[in-house]
Amino acid sequence: MFKPWMLLACLALPVPVQAEEPPRRAQAETATETWVKVQASNREASTVPQVQTDKERDQAMQRWLDSYKYAIPDFYRWSKVNSSNN
Repeated sequence: MFKPWMLLACLALPVPVQAEEPPRRAQAETATETWVKVQASNREASTVPQVQTDKERDQAMQRWLDSYKYAIPDFYRWSKVNSSNN
């Protein structure tokens, strides 16, 4: 009662299992990823605390406040776009 196509189907069944690729290994880390991990782990942190004088802190704050005096260039401005503006 076995038909030839059923025999072929049974023989072809293991083929997809054999065609599977082996699991891929993780790619090697890039230099950037390595540095990010070093920074996150705090292994290479300086033992010398970094401090600012009052004058340095005031100058930094003034530079930040002065940055708001400049107008935003037009190419940074957002404009609404509709699908009807084709």
